[in-house]
Amino acid sequence: MNNVPAAFASVAPPHKVSYLVAMFSIRFVVLSAVFVLATESNAEQVTVAVASNFARPAHEIAERFEEASGHSVRVTTASTGKLYAQIVNGAPFDVLLAADEERPRLLEESGLGIKGTRFTYAIGALTLWSRDDELAGKDCMEQLTKLGTKRLAIANPWTAPYGVAAKQFLVGAGLWSIVKLRLVFGENISQTLHFVASGNASLGLIARSQALDERLPASTCEWPVPASMHEPLEQQAILLQRALPNESATGFVDFLRGPVARQIISDRGYTVPQ
Repeated sequence: MNNVPAAFASVAPPHKVSYLVAMFSIRFVVLSAVFVLATESNAEQVTVAVASNFARPAHEIAERFEEASGHSVRVTTASTGKLYAQIVNGAPFDVLLAADEERPRLLEESGLGIKGTRFTYAIGALTLWSRDDELAGKDCMEQLTKLGTKRLAIANPWTAPYGVAAKQFLVGAGLWSIVKLRLVFGENISQTLHFVASGNASLGLIARSQALDERLPASTCEWPVPASMHEPLEQQAILLQRALPNESATGFVDFLRGPVARQIISDRGYTVPQ
């Protein structure tokens, strides 16, 4: 052993080398975990309750917000009435994107919404739409007086703002008494679209944004309902009390007001308020 060259005398024995490698590996894993935790602590999640008619643009906006901010977005969709009831009963949402102005106003007045954060992010519209081959080339509006055994789908006026607008249009046009026995009610505007797109209803009063969706089958007849024939479909957003300590929630709402989100909203068939 005394003849071991000096160059090798300082090299640690194999068992010590293994120990040092193991300790280095542990330290590296610990430091990596600390780095990951620190990174995750800076990235928060915002939970957004979204009216069914706005589901697709909401997902697009959420994706762009995630890319820009590093935060994550969880989107839950349902009728505005159902989302409102869930919030009143303690559902863990940070932001509500409603299809009307009434529910956000009620949340603000009750203290469940943060005062001063309510604003209109989009103005919707209705379209009378069909993919019934028998209606090809015909006047959609005129067909409402000739339903016969056919069905007309609208969203539920008791839970969905687009259903309220549909009923207002039908009543104002003097058609409610004619069509009411042939109505099929969707729980929300998405289910309403499903009824008419699947052929379970011959005609449907759907959101204009849905009619512009390139994934939808080609229509056989289509008629845009004039905005003057129902109350404005003013869609409002509001921050909820749960969002107070959550920077990702306030960041999402700021992003919703910004140019990227406004362009998406416009492209999807909504009027963007000035």
